[in-house]
Amino acid sequence: MPVLASHRKPRPTRPHSPAVGVTTAALAGVTLLTTQSAQAVPTAPPKPTVEEVQKKVDDLYRQAGTATQQYNRAKESTDEQRRKVDRLLDDVAKRTEEINESRRALGSYAAAQYRAGAVGPTAALIFADSPQSYFDQTHLMDRLSERQRSAVSDYEGKRLAAAKQRAEATKGLETLTESQATLRTTKETVQRKLGEARTLLTRLTAEEKKRLAELERKREAEARRKAEARAEAEAAARAEAAEAERRRQEEARKQQPTTPPPTETPAGSTYAAKAEKALAFARAQIGKPYVWGATGPSSYDCSGLTQAAWKAAGVDLPRTTWDQVEVGTRVATDDLLPGDLVFFYDDISHVGLYIGGGKMIHAPKPGANVREESIYYMPIYGSVRPA
Repeated sequence: MPVLASHRKPRPTRPHSPAVGVTTAALAGVTLLTTQSAQAVPTAPPKPTVEEVQKKVDDLYRQAGTATQQYNRAKESTDEQRRKVDRLLDDVAKRTEEINESRRALGSYAAAQYRAGAVGPTAALIFADSPQSYFDQTHLMDRLSERQRSAVSDYEGKRLAAAKQRAEATKGLETLTESQATLRTTKETVQRKLGEARTLLTRLTAEEKKRLAELERKREAEARRKAEARAEAEAAARAEAAEAERRRQEEARKQQPTTPPPTETPAGSTYAAKAEKALAFARAQIGKPYVWGATGPSSYDCSGLTQAAWKAAGVDLPRTTWDQVEVGTRVATDDLLPGDLVFFYDDISHVGLYIGGGKMIHAPKPGANVREESIYYMPIYGSVRPA
């Protein structure tokens, strides 16, 4: 049987270019999406330099110092308000007792009047033991009425006074509540600022901490250099003043050889004596820790130390730096004497006790102890002579 030839045409081969095109487009799309996704991922902020960390930490400590002064003021206000409220509540209790006594007196008068009014005058005379007894009772009732009127007036006065005291006590309690809220808020602010500073420092590597310590040493060295220059200037001024005094006394002896020069009290000797007591107290506190809000005896903040030091010299200073700067006489930095108060930063958030030679004793900041340091370590706001 003959083989029949196939009349079926060969199946044409389909080109592969469209598939390749689709694959290429898909790959391009994936590439585009990958690029866009990479661009959408937020980049982490650059790590701050050690210098930036130092500046930030210093600023946080300064802010904590400001908040500490706010805390000190709020605490002082809270303590005073609490004492005031206690006094008012004591007064209210006394007034209440007085009102109760007056009320008891009025009750006895009312009972006596009721007993006397229950029987008519004629019947009272008839049933009296004697005419004289009747007239004695009538006279007593007339006097009782006068005393009753006085008692009523006294009761009303005490009642109004007690109401006024209760209103003052209520207002005082409201003010006390507000002061306590401010106290809590400022305390939280101090703790938050100090916590932020500690967090920044703990994130530093060992090498960065070493670098930070080096920056601190350089800053301290620069402050010491300025203090030493100030000390030399002060020594030269003292020598010049001593020479001028020697010449004055020599000239006085020449003019009055037979009369000894009068003994004069040096200018400022009273202040110098008080200042020495304040400085002696401050020196005895060196090495004790800074604790914000503390006033001694085991720890201090900056204004707590200056307040305690001058109290040892018999001078009462306010609690906060903002109030201490208003006490006494303002003096220029070039005219500082030992015992003067030196204030720092534009917000007056720090204070130290000048000891001479460009140095001070102060309670620096959390984590540090009371110590001597150059007054040029921080920007100076101004100075006062407190006595």
